[in-house]
Amino acid sequence: MQQQSCDHLNIDASHRATWQVPTFSTPLWSGRQHPYCVVIPVINEGERITSLLRRISLLNIASLADMILVDGGSTDGSLDIARLQTMGVRGLLVKTGPGQLSAQLRCAYAFALDQGYAGIVTIDGNDKDDPAAIPRFIAALAQGVDFVQASRFVAGGVAENTPLSRNIAIRFVHAPMLSLFSGFKWTDTTQGFRAYSRKMLLDPQIAPFRDVFMRYELLAYLSYRAPKLGYHCVELPTIRRYPRGLVPTKISSIRGNGSVLRVLVKACLGGYDPQARRCSLASQR
Repeated sequence: MQQQSCDHLNIDASHRATWQVPTFSTPLWSGRQHPYCVVIPVINEGERITSLLRRISLLNIASLADMILVDGGSTDGSLDIARLQTMGVRGLLVKTGPGQLSAQLRCAYAFALDQGYAGIVTIDGNDKDDPAAIPRFIAALAQGVDFVQASRFVAGGVAENTPLSRNIAIRFVHAPMLSLFSGFKWTDTTQGFRAYSRKMLLDPQIAPFRDVFMRYELLAYLSYRAPKLGYHCVELPTIRRYPRGLVPTKISSIRGNGSVLRVLVKACLGGYDPQARRCSLASQR
């Protein structure tokens, strides 16, 4: 895949000035090689991130896209820069500002757009998703798709050892609600394995670079907002395997799931829409 000219990828300076991006450092950056990048959010993933990077390396994904890790503050020593470089990682960002997953993603997406990438694939760093699907995500972006969502529930997808409570919540609550309110038939809306076009992320009507997105809000919001604005969305079959026994997750069973439900309802009611934010600010004056 040939590197594109960046002339048509410039970001309007006045628009860029409105972005709210958490502070982050860049201990590793080897420069952009490809039009697309793979963003991997991590925090204390230990051997899981090493396993994922090995799998990505064996698939030679680095010949198609640049690997960029965004760390939420790991303390487990799993992100040794020399080792990351041997596995093809070109960038490591370390979030130093507040927030969790959505804040990490804002750091990485802003960085990637500033570097001129035409599209971004995101895959979780916990090694539950099969990276073999990444080339298909990139191909979809190259063909004009704006939002690719991984799904274990469409034909060809595989779900292994998914906790029963999570399976029920996704299939009978989360995906149906987002499908109803967005107008697009989603099946697997809590998946972090996704791809976005540059055009979509830069749209002021989507405006993902806002401090309202701190934890898990950005995922539900984009699944709602992108179809509402007419962006080309697709689901592609993927494999998602949970390990037997203890499930690696950053969401606690009761409090965390309650928070996810509140975010879902707010997203579906347009509570994160840019115009909703403007109305809220106006009412405070």
